Amino acid sequence: MIALSDYFGKDTPKLGFGLMRLPKKDDVTDIEQTKEMVDMFLDAGFTYFDTAYVYGTSEADTKIALVDRHPRDSYTLATKLNVNMMSHDEKSAKQQFFTSLERTGAGYFDYYLLHAVSAKNRGTFDSYGIWDFVKEQKEKGLIKHVGFSFHDSPEVLDSVLNEHPEVDFVQLQLNYADWENPKVMSRANYETARAHGVSIVVMEPVKGGTLADPPEEIKKLFKDYNPDASYASWAIRFVASLDGILTVLSGMSNTEQMRDNLSYMKDFKPLNDEEQAIIREAQKILDKLSAIPCTSCRYCTGGCPKKIAIPDIFAAANKRLGGQTDEAAKDYEKAAPEYRRASDCVRCGQCERVCPQHIKIIDNLAKCADMFE
Repeated sequence: MIALSDYFGKDTPKLGFGLMRLPKKDDVTDIEQTKEMVDMFLDAGFTYFDTAYVYGTSEADTKIALVDRHPRDSYTLATKLNVNMMSHDEKSAKQQFFTSLERTGAGYFDYYLLHAVSAKNRGTFDSYGIWDFVKEQKEKGLIKHVGFSFHDSPEVLDSVLNEHPEVDFVQLQLNYADWENPKVMSRANYETARAHGVSIVVMEPVKGGTLADPPEEIKKLFKDYNPDASYASWAIRFVASLDGILTVLSGMSNTEQMRDNLSYMKDFKPLNDEEQAIIREAQKILDKLSAIPCTSCRYCTGGCPKKIAIPDIFAAANKRLGGQTDEAAKDYEKAAPEYRRASDCVRCGQCERVCPQHIKIIDNLAKCADMFE
């Protein structure tokens, strides 16, 4: 197998535009700002855009901001098929592919992923014949490269890759905070993928924005070494420095974040030995904290009967655990207005069924209620 990272070469820009956290204006996508971000990204020489069927209006927004405005050969587009939705069957699952084609107007997908393959749902992908289905679309030229995103153990990853050696790439959650996390197992999953020779697309390199605002002790560590480097740059450069990386997805939400990412990824330089040592110190600091491992994917919020902003509440709790007490209290009050507080959870469990991080959300909301209320 020829790894895609080898096929595209070591000089390929290693920054991808994740389209899950697009800028908002009055609770809808700020299309004009999104267009500006798309243009900045392409003008800097980057080409990889990533969306998904379940990312709200993301695919339709991609059509307006990207597909309708730029030549098809000037960018590459990835999207995903998800079988974790509550109301689906084989027909509706396969229909996601055609709906994604219609929404984006892209004509074909450069990268098509089975979304969030895990021990719990791999049987559904099998019983629905999804692997054969995407192979058929690839043979028709509607898909260029097939892969899957993954949130589970290295043993499950090894098993899936053994069963499906035809996959071109795998998308993994890799970041310095989760590198040795026993639940996420970033390092072990990375090493498993590399052992199979498949290329890797990195998701959650900044852990849903958490590593763009790390605990104060880590901020000091980074600033003492390089006062001009953003905290997010340390996280993204850490994973981009690994071997076998096709691209690193960053879910940028405004032009400022785009500008910052382009500033150090356009002429990317891997972390040097001193910077690697600083990252190891940051990992030791994080190991001492009992942070909630939320990446703010927001899969949990859509079906919440109380409309609780679970990721925002967890982000506030993590700030408090990191020593940012006053800021954490303000963030909690903003995230949890009356009747949408952590204590309003009715323990229905829908959030835990869809959480790719396998977080005990109900128990953690109770802890947040004790912490802030």
